[in-house]
Amino acid sequence: MRVGRLERYMLARTLGGVGSALAVITAVIVLVQFVDLSRQVGVRADVGPGELFGLTLLRAPSVIQILLPFVFLFGVIAAYVGLNRKSELVAMRAAGVSAWRFILPSALAAFIAGVLTVAVINPLAATLNSRFELDRARMMENYLPGAPKDVWLRQGDETNQIVIHARSRDMAEGVVHLHGVSLFVYQKDQAGRPQFKRRLEAADARLMPGFWQLRDVREATAGENSVHSDSLSIRSTLDAESAMERFAAPDAIAFWRLPAAIRLTEAAGFSASGYKLRFHQLLATPILFSAMAVLAAAFSLRLARLGGLAGLAGAGVALGFVVFFFNQFAGALAKGDIIPLYAAAWAPPIVALLSGLTLLCYTEDG
Repeated sequence: MRVGRLERYMLARTLGGVGSALAVITAVIVLVQFVDLSRQVGVRADVGPGELFGLTLLRAPSVIQILLPFVFLFGVIAAYVGLNRKSELVAMRAAGVSAWRFILPSALAAFIAGVLTVAVINPLAATLNSRFELDRARMMENYLPGAPKDVWLRQGDETNQIVIHARSRDMAEGVVHLHGVSLFVYQKDQAGRPQFKRRLEAADARLMPGFWQLRDVREATAGENSVHSDSLSIRSTLDAESAMERFAAPDAIAFWRLPAAIRLTEAAGFSASGYKLRFHQLLATPILFSAMAVLAAAFSLRLARLGGLAGLAGAGVALGFVVFFFNQFAGALAKGDIIPLYAAAWAPPIVALLSGLTLLCYTEDG
């Protein structure tokens, strides 16, 4: 497709509107997050405003990522309403330019931004969110002594399943450290059913590359006396990042880590439906962004001299909220195994895109 001066102009106006919307939403998110963290963490006398602002910056990208569809919705509406009020859209259409031609750059820009969001921004946001959780836990250490700290992990392969329970955990220098550890080791029989084999109690356990390093271990096997060891190594299929992911929700795991998380979760005998849903929702993100851009443009094409442009733009914003909540509602239904995962992830953005294209077909006469 030849990119002419018109396409470049429309792309520049669209990016300007999206950039303005992103700046406003980011400022609001940072302010709200700072106030919220001040109430949660700032009650401690040894935590200053600088540390709170640092925590806010670590947390903000994860929230901004959720609201990016609204960034494109608001930004594209602002750009096209501005063009409409200056009669630029009227001049374009009077010159015989089809609405499809000047809407396409906005839709393509939104699609490319969706790809970059999934491939780059999502992993960065997940990394910063993990750092946020660790820093907040460090600041709040021993501040809420009654809070539950129990940890449950599960790992497995073709022959063994291990259930790990710990009273608490920490992570220093990238090493997962568990305290008060109990390991329940099961071995699969010929039919694939797990059979209890032994139990290990350890004072603490460190996750090293390829194995758990246990200290002060007492091992008990069914029908035999327990055996004490100063240290013991147990093979592990987890690494530090995948182990920490077991403590996090699927939304907090980076896109590139989700296939491995799905594989390890299924190998450990757990349901990976939450991870699969998140993976397909991220794959559908570029379509969702494009749908928001098309809907925003379609609701902003009414001639300003005919009146009702503000109301129509408001209807576009309302429809964008409907699409967003429809996406969330479909995800909740999928998590409850009421509808298929693929339908929950792909139906909302595709329906939104088709709705925007249908509206354009009814309003466009060129």
